[in-house]
Amino acid sequence: MRIPLSWLREYVDLPATETGRDVQAKLISAGLEVETVEHLGADLKGPLVVGRVLTIEELEGFKKPIRFCTVDVGQANGTGEPQEIVCGARNFAVGDKVVVVLPGATLPGGFSISARKTYGKTSHGMICSSDELGMGDDGTHGIIVLPPETEVGKDAIELLELVDEVLDIAVTANRGDCLSIRGVARETAIAYGLPLRDPALLDVPGPNAFGYPVKVSDPAGCDRFTARTVTGLSPEARSPIWLKRRLQKVGMRPISLAVDVTNYVMMELGQPLHAYDRGLVQGTIGVRRAGEGEKIVTLDGVERKLHAEDLVITDDRGPIGLAGVMGGADTEIADHDAVENGGSSTTDVVIEAAHFDQVAIARTARRHKLSSEASRRFERGVDPQAAAAAAQRTVDLLVLLAGGTAEAGVTEVVAPSAPHTITVAADHPDKVAGVSYGRETVVRRLQEVGCDVYGQDELIVTVPSWRPDLTDPNDLAEEVIRLEGYENLPSTLPRPPAGRGLTARQRLHRRIGRALAGAGYVEALNYPFVSEQVFDQLGLEADDPARRVVRLVNPLSDEEPALRTTLLPGLLGALRRNDGRGAHDLALFETGLVFQPRDEQRTAVNLSVDRRPSEDDIAALDAALPYQPRHVAVVLAGAREQAGWWGRGRAGDWADTVEAARTVAREAGAELGVRKGQYGPWHPGRCAELTVTVDGAERVIGHAGELHPRVLKNLGLPARACAMELDLDALEQVGDDTPQAPGISTFPVATQDVALVVDAFVPASDVEAALREGAGELLESIRLFDVYENAEQLGEGRKSLAYALRFRATDRTLTVDEASAAREAAVTLAGDRTGATLRA
Repeated sequence: MRIPLSWLREYVDLPATETGRDVQAKLISAGLEVETVEHLGADLKGPLVVGRVLTIEELEGFKKPIRFCTVDVGQANGTGEPQEIVCGARNFAVGDKVVVVLPGATLPGGFSISARKTYGKTSHGMICSSDELGMGDDGTHGIIVLPPETEVGKDAIELLELVDEVLDIAVTANRGDCLSIRGVARETAIAYGLPLRDPALLDVPGPNAFGYPVKVSDPAGCDRFTARTVTGLSPEARSPIWLKRRLQKVGMRPISLAVDVTNYVMMELGQPLHAYDRGLVQGTIGVRRAGEGEKIVTLDGVERKLHAEDLVITDDRGPIGLAGVMGGADTEIADHDAVENGGSSTTDVVIEAAHFDQVAIARTARRHKLSSEASRRFERGVDPQAAAAAAQRTVDLLVLLAGGTAEAGVTEVVAPSAPHTITVAADHPDKVAGVSYGRETVVRRLQEVGCDVYGQDELIVTVPSWRPDLTDPNDLAEEVIRLEGYENLPSTLPRPPAGRGLTARQRLHRRIGRALAGAGYVEALNYPFVSEQVFDQLGLEADDPARRVVRLVNPLSDEEPALRTTLLPGLLGALRRNDGRGAHDLALFETGLVFQPRDEQRTAVNLSVDRRPSEDDIAALDAALPYQPRHVAVVLAGAREQAGWWGRGRAGDWADTVEAARTVAREAGAELGVRKGQYGPWHPGRCAELTVTVDGAERVIGHAGELHPRVLKNLGLPARACAMELDLDALEQVGDDTPQAPGISTFPVATQDVALVVDAFVPASDVEAALREGAGELLESIRLFDVYENAEQLGEGRKSLAYALRFRATDRTLTVDEASAAREAAVTLAGDRTGATLRA
């Protein structure tokens, strides 16, 4: 929210010496996030004056239209003679009042003005546009044309309010009241201890039977609807300069007088309004839920298909607006351009000031991807009591500026409701903050916020209508604490017991991160949000457990409304982005939580903040959360080893992902089984299944290998990309990371090599397991060092696996016969189980 300091001073008598920086410091101390203070016109220097165009000469022979003008600037140039100026704009005519910058002036951006020869003429200054003066968009895209009554020679810097300070405030989701000058002025008045001139304190006539007919069919979605009518608006009326400038300073573009007035009042009071062309509204204005399949063309010219949950404004024809979001084109106020193009002007308007349900408006805005200034305010909470005052303020401005007449009829449809009351102990803020504020301070601060407070030790607090975020005692405590100053809270450093340090799980995660980084992987941290469409892209079966997701009630993006069940979507997205930006040799890893829904849905309890939660409280909170196991995943693409004078290099392949899994298992002290597998996104012939043994039963905890070509195409990934993912918690469960000192034997090792021929489909891991079991306790280690395939020598569909077996006894030197016997036993068992034969 942009807050011009000049506008803020209308409602709070700030000291004349206070700058925007001073106000920024006060508001930050009060808990508002003031991001910047913009100094408008800081580098602007006159003379900048009002001039009247006397003559216009069209210059010929140039690629673009050029005009040589004489402009009366009064005595501003010191001579009273007309000023000769060359200008390329065409949206002004003889007799128009314009803004002229004379030689010696400096425009925003340090642009100095001097007399210069151009297009065969000497130009003594410039006729200015709003962009050249740093005013923002005024909708004309050309020269500023001032009202005819503007005095020639008048200082345009003062007239156009070009010098000001604007505070840019990042308003949090719970402080919708600060999306208005009124709300920020209230916070400023509290911060300075000054009175507030509330712009919403107006004399408002009561409702009567003569107002425009309104029917609210959904009081839960719209609990208040005020309608006022103004007739006889002058078609020639234009928004005055001060109104346009204030809209520009807060970041809005002036459009037409009726629309500008509603936007102005919205920025001033925080109440969104809408003006309907009364001549285009047919019958009673209604508020209801949309019928499934109904359509509406909104003011942005887009036809939208409505959802049954959308709250709409209707007349006898059907929907004429998306309630709280955007009006419809059927009842649009005619602007100047429409009138100039042959359309009829709007002379009678119906003003709508309503209060809509926050959740309904938020869902409609997201469903239609249509965020507006109105929806932003309704989503965060609007003061329902301000609707009548906002309508009255709009009526008053239209009568004043457009010569309209306010009809006596006042429509106000209100659903009965009681003010929100909170009972809180007077010392509750003391307990929360650990500071003794005292009852008087607590009561005073709550009253400054706008609360009505009664009681002694136990306070009964009635929350003001503009603060819907105050719902329980802790919210009231927060108000007291922030107004007393967060910086005044005592700072106490925690004192953890000595010797604890990191947990075993934390140490494991750090070791794994260091090990993968040492292996050449780069850590990538990704958001945990996914689209459910990604599971189709990954090729998961319809009944795959990974498709059961936890959906967010209020997602950051409607395109990613679920929490991830696998790390691959985020990592593969990072791989795609980096590859698209020219980094083709990639090795990324991530460790993070995945989320799995529980069979039984529970609601989390609200924990108290004035005491430590009990073990039962924590257990109940955990039971309401989804399962959150930690996974580790890697992705690879391009070269694993770079080519150079040292060699030809090597592309990353499925074996690298398997080795990454083994690296993780070694850090966890777990024995990882690797066998042929087939699952989801992996290539069926190049996929390894990763297993561990838990309580004597084998359990699959992940997969590694090359991704399926179809998945690569779906996700836009480079060819032959590989990936690995496994359940780190399951690996930790079976692992033993106790440091083991290596055993050093004084007896020599006996090495025996064996080459076995098996069918090509037999996994090497099965052969290795048989060799290991058959060799017995004398076997120290086994290593596969060669895989050979040759149909002529081995036969069709056969392969040779060569293993190095190391034998050693702990108490003696093995004889050749003992080592050979162990080798023969291993080969025999491998032959029985896998059909292996010794290679000749």
